[in-house]
Amino acid sequence: MTQLPFPLAEEPDPQTMEKGRLLFAGQTEFVKGVVAMSGLPEADRLEVCFAGRSNVGKSTLINALTGMKALARASNTPGRTQEINYFTAGEDLYLVDLPGYGYANAPLPVVEKWQRLLKQFLQGRQTLRRAFVLIDARHGVKSVDDEIMSLLDSAAVTFQAVLTKADKVKEVERAKVLDQVRGALAKHPAAYPEIIVTSSEKGWGIPTLRSVIATLE
Repeated sequence: MTQLPFPLAEEPDPQTMEKGRLLFAGQTEFVKGVVAMSGLPEADRLEVCFAGRSNVGKSTLINALTGMKALARASNTPGRTQEINYFTAGEDLYLVDLPGYGYANAPLPVVEKWQRLLKQFLQGRQTLRRAFVLIDARHGVKSVDDEIMSLLDSAAVTFQAVLTKADKVKEVERAKVLDQVRGALAKHPAAYPEIIVTSSEKGWGIPTLRSVIATLE
């Protein structure tokens, strides 16, 4: 049987799962919201960032990962998050919530300013180990997702696709979306060859994502 390109990430073994649980079992704190490269915290630890189009569920996923419901502000208004938001996870890791891209409920100059900041961040942050590109399981990869993936290609930042809101889609439809996502990822050299399927509401995939983050070096 031929291995599918971009298979689903396997559930981690107990030891790795425990490593992921412990990473996020400690205190997770908001550090700062950054609106310019000069405001970034010192690059003294590994970082992972979360990217996705507006309202894909980034803040909700970060809250699910950390087990803290109000850590990252979730909003029903697309484009509300206009800063690069930094959080600590233990003493050796930053979680970075990037501004939503694509449609945004903000004036065009504001949108352009923070998209420019996003590009500068991705191209200039040496401690960034992986970007997690969040894809809504109801919609699959859109053109704006392709744009951020191309930006990650050019910045040579490895990124991993994470499907969000998987509980909102029936299994048959989810399989179709996964096929579409695999086809899109195949065009991007920086794409990590595994997909993580999550539901923040149901807890699906959260231990796997924690374990992936905990084993990055």
